[in-house]
Amino acid sequence: LAGYKANVESHNAHHILLFGCDEPGSDDEVWDCGEMTTIPDGLDRAPTCKSNPAILYAWAKNAPELHLPKGVAFRVGGDSGINYLVMQVHYMEDRDEPDQSGVTVQHTEEMQPKTAATMLLVTGGLLPPKSTESFETACLIDEDVVLHPFAFRTHSHRHGVEISGWVVNEDEKGDDEWFLIGKRNPQLPQMFVPVQNNSLVIRQGDMVAARCILKNDENRVVEMGATAEDEMCNLYVMYWTDGDRVLRDNTCFSPGAPLYHWSSEAGLNHIPK
Repeated sequence: LAGYKANVESHNAHHILLFGCDEPGSDDEVWDCGEMTTIPDGLDRAPTCKSNPAILYAWAKNAPELHLPKGVAFRVGGDSGINYLVMQVHYMEDRDEPDQSGVTVQHTEEMQPKTAATMLLVTGGLLPPKSTESFETACLIDEDVVLHPFAFRTHSHRHGVEISGWVVNEDEKGDDEWFLIGKRNPQLPQMFVPVQNNSLVIRQGDMVAARCILKNDENRVVEMGATAEDEMCNLYVMYWTDGDRVLRDNTCFSPGAPLYHWSSEAGLNHIPK
């Protein structure tokens, strides 16, 4: 898949996500993904993918279009692990008339010089009442693949304040050097935006890390989960590689607060404020 164009002439779509799945979350043509509403709509509720969802495209209202760099494409079908495309549309309001919102996909069977993939950094955890908490995850890149991040997307629900992603290098003295992938308020349109530094490279032995600042003004504990009443700490990083090899495992998960923090469980130092 080498290019995308959102079809949103009805002006009712808030955002659209295109997922690549090994298997879809449901065998139905349309189902309720469960994220935005608790109101019964008569549809079966299921996740977008049965496992390992990969975001291939995102469009958000009032946000610029995502364009893949020249020569970069997502590989689907065959042994890519992506056998189905699932489109998720979040609407601003319920309307009676038919809606044609969707995505036009540009595809080719010609091998492209660079292959794209999306890495997900995500946490579990609990957000205590009347508190602000930092949810963090970090993972070592242990595969011999050179990654060139080019876009990132933050995702939380209403408690999200700031989400940031970093590449961490450890020097010979054991001191960590942090390079910003990107930082964004997740209450802004949740679109993929360009990374902070286009020349940033992630190599074997580097760590990738993400942090979500969440604020809870409510009198209840908020759990990490998929529904609108839960919370999420997600950072998506789109990257390309030379050739057709990408990471085998594109997910970086931690249990999140209160069980996991960079300074203790990950042993990181010189942590950015």
